Amino acid sequence: MDPQIADLARTAGTTMVTLMATTAWESARDGLVSLWQRFQPNRADGIGEEFEASRDDLLLARETGDAESEAELAAEWQGRVRRLLMAQPEVADELRRILDELNPRLPDQRPAVGEIRMTAEASGSGRVYQAGRDQHISER
Repeated sequence: MDPQIADLARTAGTTMVTLMATTAWESARDGLVSLWQRFQPNRADGIGEEFEASRDDLLLARETGDAESEAELAAEWQGRVRRLLMAQPEVADELRRILDELNPRLPDQRPAVGEIRMTAEASGSGRVYQAGRDQHISER
């Protein structure tokens, strides 16, 4: 599987579950349901209902302190988005656009350990130093 597809699906699933508990929820849901309407119209109504059911599950999980359910919901939606992308790769550009629109609406939160993702690019004789925490560089 293309790593970019997997990364996009992971981002979409996590974003959707994060937004389920915010005021931006309806806009987020409508954006993703529109993808299914355009690319898999026979599943669009069902996806909308599944989003609503997932939101109910998430809100209940948060009320009861069930963090595991939230992680399971994110994984479930990552899988659904990944399958949509695998079936119809042309969805990727539209999905990226929707996620870019939703990104400013995400609540400000520090990523949990294990969720840090860094990328870097160097050219010529450039160097890149990245660290998830402390970094000590000794060059001579």
